[in-house]
Amino acid sequence: MKFSHSIDINDPQNPSITPLTRQQLWSGLVLRAKAPKLFMPHLEQCNLGEATDNTVLRELHYGDLVIRDCVTFHALHQVHYAVPAQGEIAASSLVMHIEETQPGALSVRFEYDDGFDAATDAANEMYNEYRRSAYFAADTDTIEIIRGLAAQDELAEPVT
Repeated sequence: MKFSHSIDINDPQNPSITPLTRQQLWSGLVLRAKAPKLFMPHLEQCNLGEATDNTVLRELHYGDLVIRDCVTFHALHQVHYAVPAQGEIAASSLVMHIEETQPGALSVRFEYDDGFDAATDAANEMYNEYRRSAYFAADTDTIEIIRGLAAQDELAEPVT
């Protein structure tokens, strides 16, 4: 299943939306990778492993299910989550792109790829519709949490 959607962060035409700076948004997206329990209440534990300036290995615990992934950061532009195939879990990815269609008009594009081919996607369409809905809700929650952290001045410091 390939699924992509965008969430507006700043809308110069809508003054009721408190704007975020690119740095605040970036810091929030990085925090989602490095402190995922803030964003995923059903996550029981996250162990951060080997890290470089632009990557971190993670081990996510959901009860008996453990998922290992690698998150790559492209500063102020993109966060890429790569889940290699492991056990019964197929390889998959999530990319979060910060987009700016005009100065100050920020949005985040979320792109999911479960690695399956079109025939498998067609066979799983009912299940995939549920997954798209769940991903959209989780992404909306992510942005709301980032907004809340920014309002509390929790995202003032640059995060890499």
